[in-house]
Amino acid sequence: MLGCLAVWPFRLPKPKRTPTMRIMSTIAPDQFVEILRTVSSRIDEAREMLGELDGAIGDADHGRTMSQGFASVVRDTQDAASKGSGVQEILGIAARTFLNAVGATAGPLYAGAFEEAGRRMAGRHALEDADLIAILAGMTEGIARRGKAALGDKTMLDAFEPAMRAAVAATEAGASPRDALRAASLAAAQGRETTRAMIAAKGRAARLGARSLGFVDPGAASAAIVVEAMREGYEALLARRAGER
Repeated sequence: MLGCLAVWPFRLPKPKRTPTMRIMSTIAPDQFVEILRTVSSRIDEAREMLGELDGAIGDADHGRTMSQGFASVVRDTQDAASKGSGVQEILGIAARTFLNAVGATAGPLYAGAFEEAGRRMAGRHALEDADLIAILAGMTEGIARRGKAALGDKTMLDAFEPAMRAAVAATEAGASPRDALRAASLAAAQGRETTRAMIAAKGRAARLGARSLGFVDPGAASAAIVVEAMREGYEALLARRAGER
């Protein structure tokens, strides 16, 4: 387990807001599903690339399974949001749906990510913008716990954990959620690239030993896409808000 996770669960201080400010900074369940839809779209666009990366050190199914998993998540969470489910319940549905849709290694890991994120949002129907950072932190902890991986093992955690650290550091320094997610996206991309110099210690790629050197880990590549798409989806929400003023 990662030592840095010992300080979690991470909780952002709640700023004082006027009623108008609170309304403008709320992410409704259907808006959160739209962020998940952006993630799903970007993963699907990268499906072939992720498959090629996985083919170099694995069984070449990572792009297909990730695309199927997130498409199923969007389908089921959209249905739940239309029936009045809140964000906590939506995250729980995402966990179960991803696990059922993806039998590969990523299935249990992302299920654990969504489960922990849902626990962080206990009792919440809608989100404050800053809750997206807490969700990212929860996803990172859930993956670390479920996968029993550490930074440097050449896994998706090598993108998620730097992203989480960057987002939390930015938030604690006073950055807005938008800027914190931008920092997270950059750190995830950098983390993805560091896996080229790593020897896989987990998963199918671990059987290759030193032969896994020189290749980007497909799980880290898809994780970087997830983080960047969260940023993109959130900034699209900000643009819609600005257009409604």
